[in-house]
Amino acid sequence: MINKKYMDKLCSIMMEKEIDALMMGPSTDLKFLLGYSPLPDERFQSFVLLKENDFFYISPQLTAEEIEEKIDSELKMYTWGDHEGFVGKTVKALKEHNLESKTIGINNGILGINFIDIKNNFDGNFINGHKVLEELRIIKDKNEISLMRKAAELADIVIERTIEFIKPGVTEKDIKEKIEEYFLEEGADGLSFTPIVASGKNNSKPHYAEDSRVIQEKDIIILDLGCKYKGLCSDMSRTVFVGGVTEEERKVYEIIRESNEAGEKAAQIGVTSEEVDNAARKVIKKAGYGDYFINRTGHGIGYSVHEAPDIVGGSKVKLKPGMAFSIEPGIYIPNKFGMRIEDIVVMTEDGPEILNKFSKEIIIK
Repeated sequence: MINKKYMDKLCSIMMEKEIDALMMGPSTDLKFLLGYSPLPDERFQSFVLLKENDFFYISPQLTAEEIEEKIDSELKMYTWGDHEGFVGKTVKALKEHNLESKTIGINNGILGINFIDIKNNFDGNFINGHKVLEELRIIKDKNEISLMRKAAELADIVIERTIEFIKPGVTEKDIKEKIEEYFLEEGADGLSFTPIVASGKNNSKPHYAEDSRVIQEKDIIILDLGCKYKGLCSDMSRTVFVGGVTEEERKVYEIIRESNEAGEKAAQIGVTSEEVDNAARKVIKKAGYGDYFINRTGHGIGYSVHEAPDIVGGSKVKLKPGMAFSIEPGIYIPNKFGMRIEDIVVMTEDGPEILNKFSKEIIIK
């Protein structure tokens, strides 16, 4: 079902920015606007929104019936078959809506190779529409924030259960599987991203993607996990020490915790994202580990686990009530160890509300 409130808001933004149309492939953007997004594959498809609040859909025959059924509104469809390809029908649709030489935004659900084929056959002024679509949902309403609180509560519960499960002899994969199992048991709709379980020397890789290592005594494990609850995401990280912690490890961990708390304290209404990043980064730099804080301090979160606003150097975005983002400083020393602490922060009229309540004290398992 079309979300009319946000569709109207998006059309107003398009009018303001002089964007004539937005082409959106399968994505969180579509799920947000239509309440539905088809399974993405190599076949091109796009919901096209015109600034006048009209729209149409370009679909492969394989998904046309499902789309017409899911979108509870009168819908102009342009369907194409595998035997003919998508370019001809796409060009026809764009021409019939007088979009030649007009400004058309493209979202991140459209494959680059498909976009090139369209661009080579149609005279349009194509632009990156991602930031326009992010602007649409950068401010969360009270109901959305309430759902994010619940998603964060589930993450707190699951990380506690996961830590209880950890012991030498289990694998990173075993822990990942438990995380998903626990989220479903606690009432989440599913994962908001594939969990990161980074142990041993793997923990110096912030987005480590494998899971075969066996947990050993004296390991440091980064747990990064989150869920979806009624469409809204959670995301949190904690660092776990197995069987003890050295003085050096304790020192580095406490620097990260101080950085995390400095970033959260700096997040005030009217402050820029850059200032929050600087507050967290200054702590780690002053302690002599600045070269090992290699990521932005945070990212926005909501219907996607990563969306606007980024908490990063150079960003002049001013924090406003309803914005939600992570504060996740870390120190990653290659071939030695890595650690991070991550919470989700929501801006309220009274300042920052930290959604994650799970302890940030040193955790020894």
